[in-house]
Amino acid sequence: MKALIRALQPAAAARGAGHGQHRLPDGRWHPAEIAFWLVPLAVFFLLPDYLILGSQILITGLFALSLDLILGYAGIVSLGHAAFFGLGAYTAGLLAAHGWGEPLSGLLAAAAVAGLAGWLCSFLVVRGGDLTRLMVTLGIGLMLFEAANKAAFLTGGVDGLSGVSMDRVLGLFEFDLFGKTAYLYSLVVTFALFLLLRRLTQSPFGLSLRGLREGVRRMPALGANVPRRLGAVFTLSAAIAGVAGGLLAQTTQFVGMDVLGFPRSAELLVMLVLGGAGRLYGALVGAALFMIAQDVLAGINPVYWQFWIGLLLVVMVLFARGGVMGAVDAMRARLASRRRRQGAAS
Repeated sequence: MKALIRALQPAAAARGAGHGQHRLPDGRWHPAEIAFWLVPLAVFFLLPDYLILGSQILITGLFALSLDLILGYAGIVSLGHAAFFGLGAYTAGLLAAHGWGEPLSGLLAAAAVAGLAGWLCSFLVVRGGDLTRLMVTLGIGLMLFEAANKAAFLTGGVDGLSGVSMDRVLGLFEFDLFGKTAYLYSLVVTFALFLLLRRLTQSPFGLSLRGLREGVRRMPALGANVPRRLGAVFTLSAAIAGVAGGLLAQTTQFVGMDVLGFPRSAELLVMLVLGGAGRLYGALVGAALFMIAQDVLAGINPVYWQFWIGLLLVVMVLFARGGVMGAVDAMRARLASRRRRQGAAS
């Protein structure tokens, strides 16, 4: 178990060697980042038959971002993050099923409910060590799953919550069967929250989170209130997970009990391992890689597709420490080192 925790928590060594490793973020957008966000826009026009899958990737990517905030930056390992995702999904779904189908206010309500739950749970989570946090978050997720199962009169139980009817987005854009509105809606919400997290992680608060991850016992000497910072980031992470769950309920117009299930939390950790924790873009890349591989492999063999996902995960852990983004960082460091050697030789 401790080996799993060490593998999930990004170390400074996994971020690549070489000069510039500890530079403070400058907030400027690099061309690669702009190109990254142009890809989903291109998908909308070039791959109209895959917009439903695309919206699911965006929602899952947002969910992965919420976990990356606490795992990759604050070092809080969670096995029950689906609890907040499910709370957001049921909040938005129940509002729509009972006549309040306005999308944006539904997302705000989902964020508020999930954030409140995250704030209450943070008093238990931030006080323990890694193993304690794993068990507490897992227990919270299991309790909520069974509570949703028992409250079938409200949640629909194993049959799921149906009757979710959504209004037009901004009163203009109706959710269609082809997934165009759902895709653009998910893209805009995901991008907006990504901007928020990008700014947050580059702020002094975000830098203090990295300090907590690397040396939690040293931060009080700098005047940092460790429990308060961890509680704040855990609450924000839960709220963002709630938004992702609300997006899923609104775009699919259905909420199943699997939104609270342990497999969803476990798959989220796999996505972060694949993409690379502590980089934000790693969460998005890992979610896209996992879901595209799942869709392709399940189409080839709907029974044994998990074998190939497991093989991909093993290969990533062995040969690409830090996931895809870690491999990219290592490659950039090697190229920079080679240029410096060539410059010195000339």
